[in-house]
Amino acid sequence: MKRFGFIGLGNMGGAIAGGLAKTKSFELIGFDPSEVMRARQAGIMTILPSGQDVARQADLLLLAVKPQVMRHVLTDLAQSLKPGTCLISIAAGIPLEMLIKWSGKSCPVVRVMPNTPAMVGKGVYALCFDHDLLNNETKRMVSEVFASIGQAHVLPEKLFNAFTGLIGSGPAYVFAFMEALIDAGLTLGLTRSQATAMVKALVSGSALMAEDAGAHPTMLKEMVTSPGGTTIAGLNALDEHRFKFAVSQAVLAATKRGKELGD
Repeated sequence: MKRFGFIGLGNMGGAIAGGLAKTKSFELIGFDPSEVMRARQAGIMTILPSGQDVARQADLLLLAVKPQVMRHVLTDLAQSLKPGTCLISIAAGIPLEMLIKWSGKSCPVVRVMPNTPAMVGKGVYALCFDHDLLNNETKRMVSEVFASIGQAHVLPEKLFNAFTGLIGSGPAYVFAFMEALIDAGLTLGLTRSQATAMVKALVSGSALMAEDAGAHPTMLKEMVTSPGGTTIAGLNALDEHRFKFAVSQAVLAATKRGKELGD
């Protein structure tokens, strides 16, 4: 059985490890400088004494560390990486070119961009296979890993900022919309607990409809919208305030910022 290594066992690294543990496809090994994080994941993986130990033993090595420390971590690991190890980075804004350089050009490198629903097993992942050291077998294996714990999309690196602006930042847009609905419920006289429970059920139920119905969101919207009814009045109010434009501008701004951080 191949070994999947983790360096960084915080929220995202831990979420991916937890999802992968359920598949029982790999032997999991890992390291985190935090004793609390190590203890939290000790039930699903073997905790090793150092990141170098993980790098020496892993067939696939996921780096789940903050972008600002990636250079230090990766250059520190470079001498321990095996030529055949597939290095996987989930650090936002760190381009493939820099990951290859910092790893000493010693092994194939994959960029992966997750979003926070990975923490509940519903992540969406962008996978970049642009590194020329990657072979088809490794690409297949990495694709299967992330498809087994969420939804995986292979994208060229040039589209990663777009993915980040739309999907990586997307949960915040959804939560902001939920917050606005809850506040509207309060304005209309519902208690906060009532409005919160109702809005959570509204969003989760609507998402299930979009997944199960196989219909375009526009068609699903039309199912709710009767001529001269309450829903069209609400939608018209959203249009008056340029709702769709505001959402698209949010995605474009986040995409632009992602590019700035990577420059």
